[in-house]
Amino acid sequence: MISTLFKKLFGSRNERLVKQYAQKVQQINALEPAMQALSDEALRAKTAEFKQRYIDGESLDKLLPEAFAVVREGSRRALGMRHFDVQLIGGMVLNAGKIAEMRTGEGKTLVATLPAYLNALTGKGVHVITVNDYLAKRDAEWMGKLYNFLGLSIG
Repeated sequence: MISTLFKKLFGSRNERLVKQYAQKVQQINALEPAMQALSDEALRAKTAEFKQRYIDGESLDKLLPEAFAVVREGSRRALGMRHFDVQLIGGMVLNAGKIAEMRTGEGKTLVATLPAYLNALTGKGVHVITVNDYLAKRDAEWMGKLYNFLGLSIG
């Protein structure tokens, strides 16, 4: 009975998480005009800037809104695809080490670019795993355009 009361007052754990993610989506969306105004070179330079800010002690969580905004704009330019808000939330879920269930065609490959880019800023490397060699090759070629556009290498 008490747990039901708490859920009614504060929402379920998932509802609270979605609210937190929605606030970050608003931050990312607010950065979009500034990112669109940057030249390709200035957008690419954000990667080096983020790496330095991380080295200087800024957390990945603090960098997340701006980094996701850079990936969204880079994707629009390099791939012609813009991340939807729900895909930004999916990226945050993956970044938090959780599983995001998505159906075929909902953009799992594009979603993975967000936490992959953010975590690559640490300089430790990132592994993106797929279920078979075909998808690994396809996704590396496809998303490699975005990573290269933003100044990252893939292997």
